[in-house]
Amino acid sequence: MNKRLYILFALIIYSGFAFAQQIKPFKAGDRVAFTGNSITDGGHYHSYIWLYYMTRMPKARIDIFNAGIGGDVAKQIDERLQEDVFGKHPNVMTLTFGMNDTGYQWLTGAKADSAYNAKVATSFNSFLEIQKHLKAHPEVRKIMIGTSPYDGTAKIKPGVLYNKNAAIQRVVKFQQEAAKKNNWEFLDFNAPMVAIDEQQQAKDSTFSMQSFDRIHPTVDGHMVMAYLFLKAQGFAGKKVAAVDINAKTASVIKSENCLLTNLSVTKNGLSYTYKANALPYPIDTMAQSVGKEARTQADALKLIPFQQEFNQEVLQVQNLGVSKNYEVLIDGKPIGKWNGLQLQAGINLAEIAATPQYQQALAVMHLNEERWGIERRLREYWWLQYSIMKPHGLLHNDSQATVDSLQKYAKKDFFVGVTLNTYYKARLKPVRDAWQKEIALLTDRIYIINQPIAHRFEIKEDNQAEHVITQK
Repeated sequence: MNKRLYILFALIIYSGFAFAQQIKPFKAGDRVAFTGNSITDGGHYHSYIWLYYMTRMPKARIDIFNAGIGGDVAKQIDERLQEDVFGKHPNVMTLTFGMNDTGYQWLTGAKADSAYNAKVATSFNSFLEIQKHLKAHPEVRKIMIGTSPYDGTAKIKPGVLYNKNAAIQRVVKFQQEAAKKNNWEFLDFNAPMVAIDEQQQAKDSTFSMQSFDRIHPTVDGHMVMAYLFLKAQGFAGKKVAAVDINAKTASVIKSENCLLTNLSVTKNGLSYTYKANALPYPIDTMAQSVGKEARTQADALKLIPFQQEFNQEVLQVQNLGVSKNYEVLIDGKPIGKWNGLQLQAGINLAEIAATPQYQQALAVMHLNEERWGIERRLREYWWLQYSIMKPHGLLHNDSQATVDSLQKYAKKDFFVGVTLNTYYKARLKPVRDAWQKEIALLTDRIYIINQPIAHRFEIKEDNQAEHVITQK
């Protein structure tokens, strides 16, 4: 991200969002249920948040649960709170809704305003019931989240629903007011994401973080949401680790969030043993979909200063020959070449995928994605239970007769059709139990392989100037 964009984004964030939305960081042992609709159900933002904790606080295990159901309005969330949210025994929960509450009517003017008034009022009344049930669980910390926006400004098809996001912001407002009244925490995704969308659309009118349907955030949009959440938790500026060495005096000027030992300096360079207390945050560069929706987590780095604020593993060396060139090796493996001036200014190891610590973090990321995928299967099962079976009086009725009925229903409902194969397996409790055990095993494994280990660094003089990297 260039300096101008960084400053622009800082102005967007600090002009009324950041300081009013501080939420406490999670602590070791926390069980966090992210509650919402399809944006939570099928989304990645909570998984990206957990990945930060997995890599940055490897010894402080937390557990995060997806408690989203696609299509839900506030009333439906309220109806499943006890079983689907509190049944997970969280001590922290988040709650977001509003996209579905405001409806999808193709009305304009006074008719649209009247429809929105009715829907927002219904949502508010349902939220009053939610509040009663939340207050019945004082042991659970509550975080209200204003939902990501409906994008009504991108120049894309389909057409725009009249004033929908303005109606959504009314829902966000009564969530915020309830949070203040009840001493709950609050974070708004909506306004900052609108600001980013509009800033990008000034350059490309077809840009949207809300996908082709203007509703569901793309994968980079989910990374933006994770960024906003982590920023509200106060993690901006906290480094993975930082080392500053004086080569002339063979001394350590600074070692932040790491241990540096066995420093040895020669006329041609230096070496030392380095053990950080954290891993860098790995950024997925693989697309999650196809076509125009083929966005990656890494695409979010064009929109937010995540690397600058959250992902700095800094190596600095003072008093090397500024005109000389040096090769940096970790555990005997070359990871890059810089000149003395660049090393004096500092290089960010967290942006170098070749380092062993980044490769270790990638393994954590991929196992976390495996965990997310299995949990998504279970959410498909519960979506059918709550959204389709419950209205027909079939909640928890996983009989063959129900399967037969769903197969017929699937012929007229695309979403039932695409989830039916998952349901056919998940309706059997031993299968669901096995998936839950697999999630637990993957999480246990993550909190084994995410423990930082010591590495031997070598910085030695290299005269091949043409290979020197230009620092970003």
